[in-house]
Amino acid sequence: MLVAAIAVAAVAMLVVGFVWYTRKVWFFRDPDHSSTPQDDRAIRSPVYGIVSYVRKIENGEIVCEKKGEAIRIEEITKDDWPDGERDGWLIGIAMTALDVHYQYSPMPAKVGRFFHKTTGRNLPMFDLWEYVRITWLRKGIQLFARKYVLENERQTMWLDGERVRLALVLIADKFVDKITTFVKEGDRVPAGGKLSFIGRGSQVDVVVCGHADLEIAIREGEAVKGPLTVLARLAPVGAPAEAGKGV
Repeated sequence: MLVAAIAVAAVAMLVVGFVWYTRKVWFFRDPDHSSTPQDDRAIRSPVYGIVSYVRKIENGEIVCEKKGEAIRIEEITKDDWPDGERDGWLIGIAMTALDVHYQYSPMPAKVGRFFHKTTGRNLPMFDLWEYVRITWLRKGIQLFARKYVLENERQTMWLDGERVRLALVLIADKFVDKITTFVKEGDRVPAGGKLSFIGRGSQVDVVVCGHADLEIAIREGEAVKGPLTVLARLAPVGAPAEAGKGV
């Protein structure tokens, strides 16, 4: 009886210790990305997580195959689309409780405007099985056009690179504590430079303006490791277009 009680107490202590470590230490880890190559053709992942969707933007809209309807990109950014640009790409990356929760610049860029959209209630990203699947089994889940993608609180941050303009849309999960931003408008950041931190789970969408000839380097369901992973590459100047190669 005493042995069983000791065993139960030991297991309980291990569980408590694991939860404390993941929430207070592992969750706040910040890998060094100071050696990230400064390549103006590469668009790197701003976060660690799982790619949940890759979609082409045409005339400011993305078609949802499952629902058979077009969704305007402004429904995701909650901000105006840049003048003269109606096409582009959307890459959604889901972050779990086990992922690094800092965000990093996908390229050398100048920080543009910020837009923060609040809401009265955030919807959850996953149900229980989906949470187990994406967090512990590291399996991809198709999340495009779910209600939280369009309705939850978010912060949109614009970045102007030498050859491309993009936006990072930080979408809050139901259990997000807060978003902490380390840069301000007008700052210049290198590829891999630290931008922000999201408390608990969330999602970051990368919105690329223009560049129909973007060469996609990842696939839906693939795990990405922040700036160590290249999401896409711009075509060399003067190269013929091969839209969506790699999708």
